[in-house]
Amino acid sequence: MAELSGRVALVTGGGHGIGRAVALALAAEGAAVAITGRNSARLDAVRSEVEARGGRAEAFVCDVVDKQAVRAAFEQTRATLGPVEILVNNAGITASYKFQDTPDETWESILRTNVDGVFYCCKAALPDMIARKWGRIITIASLAGLGGLAYSAAYSASKHAQIGLTRSLALEVARHGVTVNAVCPGWVETEMLETAIEGLVHKTGRSPDEARADLLATTGQTRALTPDDVAAEVLRLARLDGVSTTGQAITLL
Repeated sequence: MAELSGRVALVTGGGHGIGRAVALALAAEGAAVAITGRNSARLDAVRSEVEARGGRAEAFVCDVVDKQAVRAAFEQTRATLGPVEILVNNAGITASYKFQDTPDETWESILRTNVDGVFYCCKAALPDMIARKWGRIITIASLAGLGGLAYSAAYSASKHAQIGLTRSLALEVARHGVTVNAVCPGWVETEMLETAIEGLVHKTGRSPDEARADLLATTGQTRALTPDDVAAEVLRLARLDGVSTTGQAITLL
């Protein structure tokens, strides 16, 4: 029997990239998966993928900065699939600016999505997890949350905040059978990496291959991770019994 059979998961930012890979991996292990995000076409495509592989999924349009929309997504999931037992906070945004040039609106938008969004989702998920004495909260943070990232102060600050929230919340809920962990990947083959490469090419005149190599060098990577690499770690954390691994920020390179 699949290890997560009977469990219900909700994945934010599930319409592409890491979120899509996580949703497919959880469904393959038997979990019913609610996929949320802002792009209905992408969400429907991932839901169809899950169903084509024999899994069960629902898709709900939800911007995590809207706490009412977050509550509604959890209520819809509870009504259609059951109470959420596995929450994967994957939705996130970034932008690259010199610190002094960072628009206030960009700072606010990144912090609202990457920090407030995680806060709202955790608040919505916890009552059912505590009542059931079992839950897994997994946040896709970043290596930028463990160190600095030049020209991305807002993003790095938001990822540091995610890790602080993870560590604090883990201490509060361990006695309820709920684990809270963060996964901190380096560069991953996603739209975010492609955008970073394009930006470096535009600013420096480097070739795309040179720009890619320079970005990977900042984290010591010889290759970019794949979304499936990240999904595999999420799956490991979701499968864990007990609370032996909680409050951790797990580096992936």
